[in-house]
Amino acid sequence: MRFSDRYGITSVKEVFQLDCMNSELRNALWSVMYLHIWSDAQAEPHRPGPPRYPLSMNPKLQRFCRRLWLQNYKEPVDTIPGNWAFVLERLRAEFLSCYWHEAYNFLEFVANNYDVFDQDKFIAACNAALKVENSAYRLVNCLITRVTDEEEINAIENASQSALAPVRAHLRRALELLSSREQPDYRNSIKESISAVESLVCNVLGEKGTLGELIKKLQNEIGLHPALSGALNKLYGYTSDEDGVRHAILDSDTVGLEDAKFFLVTCSAFINFVTAKLAGLSK
Repeated sequence: MRFSDRYGITSVKEVFQLDCMNSELRNALWSVMYLHIWSDAQAEPHRPGPPRYPLSMNPKLQRFCRRLWLQNYKEPVDTIPGNWAFVLERLRAEFLSCYWHEAYNFLEFVANNYDVFDQDKFIAACNAALKVENSAYRLVNCLITRVTDEEEINAIENASQSALAPVRAHLRRALELLSSREQPDYRNSIKESISAVESLVCNVLGEKGTLGELIKKLQNEIGLHPALSGALNKLYGYTSDEDGVRHAILDSDTVGLEDAKFFLVTCSAFINFVTAKLAGLSK
């Protein structure tokens, strides 16, 4: 794990790549396009090195380049290099250096404008790369779609910055386990999210115990609505009963990114809520 991740310097927005795109994600998306589309242009027979033949030899690429120049670059079509190798060189240089949103514009354009390729496999490969690199976006019906809201990220970020040190430690660990590129651990990320709430409740009440034991006391302490405490108690029950996450009985495949993110966002929002309630009571 990087120094910036361990010590909380990397922002939650950067972890989920909401308004940015790191080099790992950018390289992965370029590789997907290369494997599914650009490699369609093969080198000339018996000629080593990169493909160096006229675009006219491949009508699919020629049509794509004309659309790209007209609709995306807004440049005259007679400026299109006649050789595919030079076109590919420009596409690669621009994709790897442009602003993050321009890279998504290009990916979306490719998905909608290249003819005769296995679109479903291309979309699946793009989404696999986006998921592995924790992007806040997915390619849905050939459109880049945000799947992680800014409000969710703000909830995590606020709780991670303003809560007590033990609570922050659990939230940071939950985020680390969820966002690990090498070996994400969604089960234990959920455990850490719930543990953050437990830590908060124990601190507020000045007592030790589980969330299930103390939630009723917290309800009386800060005027928590019974429906809200009941909902939180049910979430805790999901993670602590004999079939739950903490007992590691469920198959690891049944607990995924969406589950871990839901718990992290929900627990962060509850921590923010309790913190705000306490601040109001102290006035």
